[in-house]
Amino acid sequence: MYFFAFLLRTGIFAEGRFLGKILDEWIGDAQEFVHTKLPRIIFILLVAFILTRLISVATQRMIRIADRKSDRPGRHFQVKTFASILRTTLNTVLWAIAALQIFSALGANLGPLLAGASIIGVAVGLAAQTIVKDVINGMLIILEDQFNIGDVVRLTGMTGTVEVMSLRRTEVRDGDGTLYVIPNSQITTVANLSRDFSVATVNVNLDFSATPEKVISLLTSIAMDVRKDPAFAPVFVADPQILGVDSIVGSQVVYPVVFKTQATKQYGPIREFRRRVRDALEQNGMLPGDPNRIFTGDKAAQAQLTMGHRTPEEASAHPPIDPTAIPAKAIDPFTAES
Repeated sequence: MYFFAFLLRTGIFAEGRFLGKILDEWIGDAQEFVHTKLPRIIFILLVAFILTRLISVATQRMIRIADRKSDRPGRHFQVKTFASILRTTLNTVLWAIAALQIFSALGANLGPLLAGASIIGVAVGLAAQTIVKDVINGMLIILEDQFNIGDVVRLTGMTGTVEVMSLRRTEVRDGDGTLYVIPNSQITTVANLSRDFSVATVNVNLDFSATPEKVISLLTSIAMDVRKDPAFAPVFVADPQILGVDSIVGSQVVYPVVFKTQATKQYGPIREFRRRVRDALEQNGMLPGDPNRIFTGDKAAQAQLTMGHRTPEEASAHPPIDPTAIPAKAIDPFTAES
């Protein structure tokens, strides 16, 4: 302080002298900065701060809307992750632009800086293009709600339950415990098995000797009993459908039965239906179908095969015939006559 006062008394900063001219230029630059540049910098910072708050409010509102419109818990974490990434990205871009505007207001030459940033950006883009694809595809998966954590999906030929989701990868665990880590850029087709409902078809194979009318009536009764069972009724979306005779292979007749249930809830009703079909076939004296069994068309044999409950006298008089032991008709290969 005393040194500065001494310099003033010596007149070293007097008008017209070297240091005096420098001091005058500094004062003029400071006046110009305060008069023109400082208000612009304050305006840029104020606009950047306001936009930052708007971005934060918009992302928070996005999360609240997703919570109200989606009843799947995994959706909340997806939207929260996406909102966080979106907020960070937008804030980074916003403050980068604000910094460039401030440098421009201070009179800095941005040409070399922008050229260097462009070169670095191109190099990073070429080196990390796969990661960029992963992130972009991950953002689209979350934004379009293609699947959530806990959904059963089929991705890149692998089926399992989604355990972890991020912008770069998806982790799927299959039924035997194997964990698959799939980069999001490789996910081109998504088969979601956990959405809305599931449709399962059970093919009941019966012997040709059973009449279709009786079989369809029996299968309809069994399917509706399962449908009305209190243990399985809540999972059904519609009544089971018996489609009739689908195909005939040898002595086997195929009757498809279609179940429409809540997503991934079809396995319990199907198992119970198969158990009841097995018991009903035994009670009604029906044989399961066998494509290798030969059907002879013998009415007496058919009568014995299709006969239900018989008295002991009838059983001893007409013992059951094993259809697998019925010999095939001999056909002369030269005359085609039996």
